[in-house]
Amino acid sequence: MQISYNWLKEFIKIETSPEDTAQILTDLGLEVEGIECFETVKGGLEGIIVGHVLECEKHPNADKLSVTKVDLGDGKPPVQIVCGAPNVAAGQKVLVATIGTTLYTEDGESFKIKKGKIRGEESFGMICAEDELGLGKSHDGIMVLSDDAVPGMPAAQLFDIESDQILEIGLTPNRADAMSHFGVARDLRAGILQRFPEFPHAELITPSTFKFKVEQRTLKYDIVVEDAAQTPRYCGVTISGVEVKDSPAWLQNRLKSIGIAPKNNIVDATNYVLHELGQPLHAFDSDRIKGNKIYVKNVENGTKFVTLDGVERELSNEDIMICDDYGPMCIAGILGGENSAVTEKTTSIFLESAYFNPVSIRKTAKRLGISTDASFRFERGIDAHLTDYALKRAALLIQELAGGAITSDVVDIYPKKVEDFSVFLSFDNVFKIIGAEISKETIKRILASLDIKINSVSDLGLGLTIPAYRVDVQREIDVVEEILRVYGFNNIKIPAKLKATIANSSRTESFKVENIVTNQLISQGFNEIMNNSLTTPKYSELATDFDPNKQVHILNALSSDLSVMRQSLLFGGLETISFNINRKNSDLKLFECGKIYERIDTAVFNEWKHLGLFATGNAHETAWNSSEQPIDFYLFKGYVDAIFSRLGINKYEVRPNDEDIFAESVAYYIGQNKVASFGLVKKSIAKAFDIKQDVFYGGIFWDNILPVLSDKIKYKEIVKYPAVKRDLALLINKEITFEQLYKTVKKTDTNRIKEVSLFDVYEGDKLPENKKSYAISLKIQDNDKTLTDSEVENIIEKLIQNLEQEVQAQLR
Repeated sequence: MQISYNWLKEFIKIETSPEDTAQILTDLGLEVEGIECFETVKGGLEGIIVGHVLECEKHPNADKLSVTKVDLGDGKPPVQIVCGAPNVAAGQKVLVATIGTTLYTEDGESFKIKKGKIRGEESFGMICAEDELGLGKSHDGIMVLSDDAVPGMPAAQLFDIESDQILEIGLTPNRADAMSHFGVARDLRAGILQRFPEFPHAELITPSTFKFKVEQRTLKYDIVVEDAAQTPRYCGVTISGVEVKDSPAWLQNRLKSIGIAPKNNIVDATNYVLHELGQPLHAFDSDRIKGNKIYVKNVENGTKFVTLDGVERELSNEDIMICDDYGPMCIAGILGGENSAVTEKTTSIFLESAYFNPVSIRKTAKRLGISTDASFRFERGIDAHLTDYALKRAALLIQELAGGAITSDVVDIYPKKVEDFSVFLSFDNVFKIIGAEISKETIKRILASLDIKINSVSDLGLGLTIPAYRVDVQREIDVVEEILRVYGFNNIKIPAKLKATIANSSRTESFKVENIVTNQLISQGFNEIMNNSLTTPKYSELATDFDPNKQVHILNALSSDLSVMRQSLLFGGLETISFNINRKNSDLKLFECGKIYERIDTAVFNEWKHLGLFATGNAHETAWNSSEQPIDFYLFKGYVDAIFSRLGINKYEVRPNDEDIFAESVAYYIGQNKVASFGLVKKSIAKAFDIKQDVFYGGIFWDNILPVLSDKIKYKEIVKYPAVKRDLALLINKEITFEQLYKTVKKTDTNRIKEVSLFDVYEGDKLPENKKSYAISLKIQDNDKTLTDSEVENIIEKLIQNLEQEVQAQLR
């Protein structure tokens, strides 16, 4: 955003240089990224002086050239200059670009005047036309000055050359209040009062509108606003008898200085007020408005509309349109229409000033791909209280520039006032957050300089009213930030000695546990991903686990594909997998730690943290000494079990899982709380993402995991005594699970049977019907002594008895 230093000084009498002003604004958070010099005539006519043509003769070698002798008023002999202008003559006072002078073209390119020969005749300068100097557009001949011009006088003294310093501000999206010279001056005042309290003139000067009056009531339009939520405030007035022409030089220079091309006095006046006060306005040619009503409404889907740039656009029924009896005239807050634009034939106008819903304007602007100065401001939120004031200011300016009379009362449709914000500010919180104790009087002074009204004062804090135009200041923390940026970040002193406190924080804090698990997964070859929390509502149709009625919808969604909060980490992970597979990267192990969201009631929402694991393709890269090993259910289960083991969670129950996203899966429970579910993703869901290979997904319910973690560090000494291994082949019923075998084996001798593993499963024709064979391996060890053969045999015998009794197992 470009801000004119001279224009800024019309709002506040500042005594700081442009560089110091830029520093103050940067300290306030309005970062000045650069300062550029602007001149109404580029180069400031430096090197251009008045010359007196003493002689003028035809060039001996060119019919259209003349050879002149020009007195430059420097006390030296006249110089010879070859000139091609048809109107050059002896006795004229002219403008001469001397040797070494730099001239600029309309395209911004430059060239330097040098001594040269033209058709054999030497030339020591250039007699200039007005377009060559940037003083006009004529190139019919050289500029001829009045007879009283003195040779040798610098041209800059003859013409009113204005120079300015333009501050390029990198405005952040939250600072809608600073999108104008008035807004920047308002912030600058706060900064100056804080840094230079002795400045007596740090007060805002606003344009007066007391001369506004209705002179006639001959041109009136009834305004109909169909949706007050889309258009909370709409103002309008008519001006008749205007003359559309070029704007005066001062206005053109103001607009040019900030990169705005002047058009005509009506349009330039609205642009001037836009950049002056931050309120967009639009002028309609009243002769091109059909009927005596103006409607602010939505139109039918697919309605065609030609905008000012000559492009035909297709409208949506969500777009706010300004219409007459025959149809749309303007895309509200964005761009006017070709059929109602002000032209040189315009004699009366309807002038509009409004406050439109920022979300609606942003949606329309993004959908149509249009970005204008008006939409830039409406999208971020302007000051609704300024609407009528800006209208009157613009109307008076148009009268000054184009003549005419106010021919209607101001129509102001404002059914529900935009309210200011109320906040209580705690002094303790200010000191705690800022990290330094600022005097309460300083806090009050800063708040007053920011137009924040103090309603009540107590020992604990302040009751405040925040102006509605500060859409980014609605909470106590926002007010603290305002105080800090005006007080100055650099004024918060860091003590020479820092008092460090070692916090006795819990080892089970979420971020600490997350770091432990993250490090483990990375060591196992996983890569972390971070997907958008916004997603498409269509994903809820892929499985019955997700209720569309529980989706959390975004009010100002950028698109339909990013209109709801995710209900699962699964779909974002599948998008990532699909993206990688399409780029020949099909062996993937990924994880994401993030939140999922669900609507419980109309205004009640829940969010939960989950850890999502994804695996597909091969477990390892293939090489000459290793073959392909596709990731399967049991390998993926090992990844999940390893996480639980690392966190010290050994007691959980394995149950069947009925989640619709899986083809086969299990779930882990601790008590009644599900702590994990994992398995093979359904082919139909993978196919929706164009994934043809198996994908395994596991969801770990983080919020259910944290409460069962222990703060205590557990360890056990390495056993000194040797272990004994025994293998058993068991014939069991098909419905018996390994978990049942495991529990039976472990409770036989909990202390000495250290490990139980399954290393073979056989089901075939040679076995009795409904039977299967499990081969299990046992590790038996005593912590205090070496086991004897008889002790081991006793354990095995007891184990076999338990297996026969509890699961009807038989030794093979």
